[in-house]
Amino acid sequence: MPTLHIILGPTAVGKTDYALAEAQRVGSPVVSCDSRQLYRELRIGVARPSEAQLAAVKHWFIADRSIDTPCSAGGYELEALALLERLFRDHDTVVMAGGSGLYIDALCNGLDDFPEADPVLREELSRRLREEGVASLRSELRILDPASYAAIDPANGQRIIRALEVTIGTGRKFSEYKTHAPKSRPFDIVKTGLTRPRAELYARIDARVDAMMEEGLLEEARSLLPHRDSPALNTVGYKELFGYFDGVYDLAEAVRLIKRNTRHYAKKQLTWWARDPEIIWHDFSSSRC
Repeated sequence: MPTLHIILGPTAVGKTDYALAEAQRVGSPVVSCDSRQLYRELRIGVARPSEAQLAAVKHWFIADRSIDTPCSAGGYELEALALLERLFRDHDTVVMAGGSGLYIDALCNGLDDFPEADPVLREELSRRLREEGVASLRSELRILDPASYAAIDPANGQRIIRALEVTIGTGRKFSEYKTHAPKSRPFDIVKTGLTRPRAELYARIDARVDAMMEEGLLEEARSLLPHRDSPALNTVGYKELFGYFDGVYDLAEAVRLIKRNTRHYAKKQLTWWARDPEIIWHDFSSSRC
């Protein structure tokens, strides 16, 4: 049976270089599993692989669509499965790299079969999110579906909208659709998790943010202002700079917030994967490499 080797880990840990070396070792392309590197408008702020890295081996799901055509975790699951079916015709092992836990879970285990969204209802809930704030929608979700209210990150407005649109649109609680029954896959899955000591990881995050700013992240974010309401831009790095453009704080504070929020994101990634006993963790600290 063919094998999918997934290289995962927190942001800035070193997944890109590790996956590239592994892909070259086994003669595989690299399939990206990053929910933001999909979009061609996003380059610096999502740490897209360099042109040299992209040229070294074939990469999939890197800058292959516009933010005007968003890709959900369920959509990624279907596209990635179709791609892997083709790749496994020529490769015994395919290397995947990414830090998007939900997308990796969708590919490995499948997602529950939720109904299609009602675009009219979604637009109404999105309007309420903009005008009333996330607290108003959370209060409604607490009444309609207490289990989802307790499970969803209070700051994740898009997930709250999704829970409400399913619950309101179908008359059945969003939480009742979640069976958590994993789907079988026609390939073996090996997961390698990269980790570093916390202080070292945070130093790498700070250094990467500084490098992004030097490379032109400010200008990239400015060019994306017309698209700021896109879900793809609800992303650390861009949203803090949007606050700077709005005059909420100065540039130095925006950079500080990017570093802080990136560290918070790395912690969330590690918390997500801590529940997965199948991951083989590799200490990727500079002292051991």
